[in-house]
Amino acid sequence: MITKLDSVLLTQKKFIFNYKNMRWAKGRNETYLCFVVKRRDGPDSMSFDFGHLRNRAGCHVELLFLRYLGALCPGLWGSIPGGARLSYSVTWFCSWSPCFNCSCRLAQFLNQTPNLKLRIFFARLYFCDEEGVEREGLRILKRAGVQLSVMSYKDYFYCWQTFVARRERGFKAWDQLHQNSVRLARKLNRILQPCEIEDLRDAFALLGF
Repeated sequence: MITKLDSVLLTQKKFIFNYKNMRWAKGRNETYLCFVVKRRDGPDSMSFDFGHLRNRAGCHVELLFLRYLGALCPGLWGSIPGGARLSYSVTWFCSWSPCFNCSCRLAQFLNQTPNLKLRIFFARLYFCDEEGVEREGLRILKRAGVQLSVMSYKDYFYCWQTFVARRERGFKAWDQLHQNSVRLARKLNRILQPCEIEDLRDAFALLGF
């Protein structure tokens, strides 16, 4: 079963504009979310749904996705015959990382829904240049069990093949895609491991370094 909530694939121009991992992303005020939902129906069968969303007025795209969960994940809350709970694996490819409020809402939801596992790949970090609530939001997601990663070339290639109306055109990396991906991945790693770093600093201070 395939679900495309925006009913059409992304255009090439729209995908590149919104997902380009440039250092200064001026004018990119919308957040796009491409998703894959997998459900194991049996030992040898699996359901696969995919689609994309963008934020609407008054609702960030991460919370908008949660509104569609009932349709995308039947049985998530034991609603299938027999009351059994099915397990789901959800993967997001987002143009921006979640804001603090969305991170908190997602973490709360996931803590109440242990049979849903979430992975989030994002093209850019949202307001994470300095220490603040947006960085703390990512740590909250990590503590809730979410796998967080910066999109690499292979992720862009997968999205191009899956979510874009490519018309047989292959994905062509833009200048600095790899370098920017590595830079953002290093920044994300530093954000997600602040406690370990502080502990090391304290240890060195005690040793007189």
